[in-house]
Amino acid sequence: MELTHFNDNGRARMVDVGDKNKTERIAIARGYISMDIKTIDTIKNGGMKKGDVLSVAQVGGIMGAKKTWDLIPMCHNILIDGADIDFNIDKDRIWVEARVRTTGKTGIEMEALTAVSIACLTIYDMCKAIDKKMIIGDIKLIKKTGGKSDFELEK
Repeated sequence: MELTHFNDNGRARMVDVGDKNKTERIAIARGYISMDIKTIDTIKNGGMKKGDVLSVAQVGGIMGAKKTWDLIPMCHNILIDGADIDFNIDKDRIWVEARVRTTGKTGIEMEALTAVSIACLTIYDMCKAIDKKMIIGDIKLIKKTGGKSDFELEK
């Protein structure tokens, strides 16, 4: 497998996607933030002094997806057609799943992964005053469609 982000001299480059066809591209990423069950209860009951944790994390994650090109050095600035984030609360963790879509010449995986990362970091920021032992983990691409190949980690 050839790495595409290096030029003939072995230095970093941005891949030229000018000749690629536009296709609908969708990426889904998932991760979690684990925390004390008391912190989960506080979030569920709306007791955080900073506000509605999941609403703020949703906006933060979407903003992260939109700014991925500004954070990851070789990412293209692509038009995002849509982005959404879902939360699933377990006993001691919150699962975060992002679904991001574009019609373009390059993939949207990094935007989905960034959305999950920023949503988790936003939850961490909003809850760190009451829980210093939170852990963010298992952030991964679950599915991507469009472009040269499709990918699905789990069904």
